[in-house]
Amino acid sequence: MRRLIYLLIACLGTIPLLAEATLDSSWTLQQRTPFNAKIQTVKAIQYNQLTSAKKPWQICALVPHLKDAYWIGIDYGLVSKASQLGINLELFEAGSYYRKEQQLKQLEYCLNQPFDAILLGAVAPNLLDNYPGQINKPIIALVNRLDNPMITTRVGVNWYQMGWEAGHFIAKAVKKIPPSSPVTLALLTGPESVGGSDWVELGIQDAIANSHIEITSIRHTDNNRDLYRDQLHNLLNDHIPSYIIGSAVAIEAAIGTLQHKQLTGQVKLVSSYLSPATLRGLHRNKVAFSSDDQVVLQGKLAIDIMVKLLEGAQSFGDIGPQIQALEQGKVQLDMFNNSLAPASFYPIYRVTPKTNL
Repeated sequence: MRRLIYLLIACLGTIPLLAEATLDSSWTLQQRTPFNAKIQTVKAIQYNQLTSAKKPWQICALVPHLKDAYWIGIDYGLVSKASQLGINLELFEAGSYYRKEQQLKQLEYCLNQPFDAILLGAVAPNLLDNYPGQINKPIIALVNRLDNPMITTRVGVNWYQMGWEAGHFIAKAVKKIPPSSPVTLALLTGPESVGGSDWVELGIQDAIANSHIEITSIRHTDNNRDLYRDQLHNLLNDHIPSYIIGSAVAIEAAIGTLQHKQLTGQVKLVSSYLSPATLRGLHRNKVAFSSDDQVVLQGKLAIDIMVKLLEGAQSFGDIGPQIQALEQGKVQLDMFNNSLAPASFYPIYRVTPKTNL
């Protein structure tokens, strides 16, 4: 039933979505080398985007879930650019990072249907190693790392760097605190060893390595606010850290939990990526910092690059937006068109040329 509702929204809701969109001729991006490496050299580039496609290509997009603002922002970017180019897009969500078999079934479906190419937001870096069939269509890694020799284009950011930015903010903030005063840090960075959580943690650890910050707890769970509330309850009963770094969903849960426990301001919150709630928290001084990897732009870029590849372009390597470092009290709520889907946007699973302007 939910799928049918979303398809109806796709048919009825795409026109106002596009009417509000603006099209810049180029995007400022980063080209990163080596491919899929933790530590990379970065080169700033101007990327000229397409304004039309040579034919109504059919693209399949697979994502882990659409349960939070991050992947909804990716969906908004995919839908916006597919609609603007007049191509076909169909999106499937696995439902969780823990549903590898479901995503493998979806991959098999897309390989056996008349799709021209696949955008794969993998639930695990080794996903393709577990696929027994033949892969005979172009695949781009979307957001998440995909370790396989046939994958030579990835649209996203370096998640080690996302974690490093968050950790660096704290390391810089505590320099004025005497080493004799303990600074403790708890991590709630998302599902364990999937998505970008493992590299986020490595980036955080390296950023604080030469400081007097002690990581006192590392906790993992699926991106579910209720699960995070349970973890926060257990964490704060065990000890009260100076800082909590978490996924945006964890930080959203923490804002309310700290307020309930009258700990707002005593525990500083740092988000590893941006969401509408963490943005409001930054604006209202309830969240100290957030990394922002411009997910709407990532979705648009993924469609644009895939169409270019289908029309004869060479591999684009490891490419994506520059990570933005956002501090509390220094943001305006209307500055993030490339980062967050509009509040009125609901997940859309299918775009066809007849729904386009």
